[in-house]
Formats: sequence, C-alpha cells, structure tokens
Amino acid sequence: MTQSSASTPLSYKDAGVDIVAGDALVERIKPLAKKTMREGVLAGIGGFGALFEVPKRYKEPVLVSGTDGVGTKLKLAFEWNMHDTVGIDLVAMSVNDVLVQGAEPLFFLDYFACGKLDVDTAAAVVGGIAKGCELSGCALIGGETAEMPGMYPAGEYDLAGFAVGAVEKSKILTGADVKAGDVVLGLASAGVHSNGFSLVRKCIERAEAAGTVPATLDGKPFKHAIMEPTRLYVKNVLAALAAHPIKALAHITGGGLLENIPRVLPEGLAAHLVKGSWPQTELFAWLQKTAGIDDIEMNRTFNNGIGMVVVVDAANAEATAATLRAAGETVYTVGVIAAQGAGEQVVVA
Repeated sequence: MTQSSASTPLSYKDAGVDIVAGDALVERIKPLAKKTMREGVLAGIGGFGALFEVPKRYKEPVLVSGTDGVGTKLKLAFEWNMHDTVGIDLVAMSVNDVLVQGAEPLFFLDYFACGKLDVDTAAAVVGGIAKGCELSGCALIGGETAEMPGMYPAGEYDLAGFAVGAVEKSKILTGADVKAGDVVLGLASAGVHSNGFSLVRKCIERAEAAGTVPATLDGKPFKHAIMEPTRLYVKNVLAALAAHPIKALAHITGGGLLENIPRVLPEGLAAHLVKGSWPQTELFAWLQKTAGIDDIEMNRTFNNGIGMVVVVDAANAEATAATLRAAGETVYTVGVIAAQGAGEQVVVA
C-alpha cells in the first residue's frame, strides 16, 4: 500500500527553510562581529537580546537612534553581483544620521531577509556591515536573518538596520543657535551614496539602450563608481566636534541639499550656497546629462557631491575646516547663513 502524499513527512527544509545554512551563516558572522566589539558590550551575537551598558564617562547620556535601509541600490547589487559594500551603506545611512545630533554611535543591529539563503552572499553583505561598524567605532551587537520562501525572488534580499548612539544632554546639536553670518562647510561625498537610485537605474537603462555607458567615471570602473558606498563621517566629525563649537550638521540623504539643510535651520534663516564652490564630479555630470534634468532637480534628488554639511560661526570656520581636512575629509566652503526672504530655505546661486 503506497503512502498518500498528504501523509508524507515534510521537513522545514522541504518547505524552503535551511536551518543548517542559517547556522553556517551565524558561524561566518561571529568573527566579523567580534572585530567590532567596544566598551559597553556585555553580550552580543547569539543571545535573544544583545546587552549594552552606556559608557560611564557620560554624565547625562541621551540615547539617539536611527534606522534605514539601502533602497533600490540593492537592485544593482543583485544584477551586478556586487554584495560586499551595500552593508557599509546600511550602517552609514543610520550612523551618519545619529551623528548629526552630536552623538557617538554605540551599537548597530541588522535585518537580512531573503527567499532562499545563499550563505556566501549573506556573508559578503554582513561583512560589509561589520566593516561599516568597525570604521565608525560602532559594535555590531546583533541582528536577524530571515529566510522566507515565496517572499523574495531568487537571488534577491532586503536589508534594514538601526543604530543607537549617545550624546551628553548639554551637547546635543539642535541648530537652535545658528545665526545669519554663519559659514556652511560641505564635506565631499564618496558618490551617489544610497539615495536617488531609482533615477540612477533609469539613467543606466537609457545609456545601455543608447550604447553610451562610460567605461570609467572619476577614475573608477563604471560599476564601482555607481556602487561606491556611503561615506562614514563619524570618526572625523566627532573629532571636529570635540575641538570646535560646531552649531549644526546635516546628513545629505533623500531630498538632497535642498530638503536636508532646512531640517537644522531655525525659522527665518536660509542657507545661501554658492554654485561652483564645490566641483561637480564626472559621476554627477553624467547623471545630470543622461537624465536631462536641471540644477534644482539635481540638488533635490542627489547629494550632488556634498554628503555632510557643517554650520559654524565665521570665526571658527577656517580652524574647523583644517581639523576635518587633517583627518582626511575633503572640505569646501559652500555658503553662508542669511535671513530668509520670500523664497526657499536653501538657495544655490
């Protein structure tokens, strides 16, 4: 008598979830996470919850949190099989946001979801996450890998993560003391970072159809220039914050220069940026030409070459810029703060 299909034993692996592969990934991750450990970590990878003690050097610690993903940049990672840097993007998008409050990132957790777990791909992604944490002095303290058959197409995954940082209550950056006459410094971006990729992908499609994809941009192979990870500003900006009375910081993400700078400006003030005070890279020139968009759209869609904005008193601008340059940042004096007229809070002219 044959056994009916309804009574045939089914394992979790038959249903599409490979516990052995998940365990193998955890073992691959552990040494990567270990390299990110720092003061405060009490228990990290492996537990149901990760434990972290706020360093005792803080007298009145305020916790600052941020969360983000990588967006449709992942579509290119899948298409081009380039998985080793999107983890850096994931970390950078959160820790740079935490940084603008004046906070030191303390720890990070990630969420990796896929339809079928490919251990090598997942390990490459998490390797990038660990690298991002290491470069920003932030512990990779935990995370979640979810294998969900039927939820994602073969070869695709999604990423999310969040960072928690701390700042002395008296040193929280709010932008409240920004005034007319203050100087706006711009820190160069590494490229597109992680915003605007729906338009970037359309530009690539248009160029491929026309056979006009450049071999290189800014001295890098085309695909590497496009996928260059988001710059981690944490260590250098924290050093500048310790040495200079910085008034405000703005991470230039979705919405570009035009929508992110106003988030740290008091009502009635505007940032007047000088067009041409920082160079347009080959990458952004190519995107603008291929998309056929004007300067306003460029500055609203992309960071356009400036990944972080620093607002300082005019008397401190030169010294602050010098500290940041000595640390390895490319710094431009891009404008000044002035009284807002009838127009926008950011003017580029």
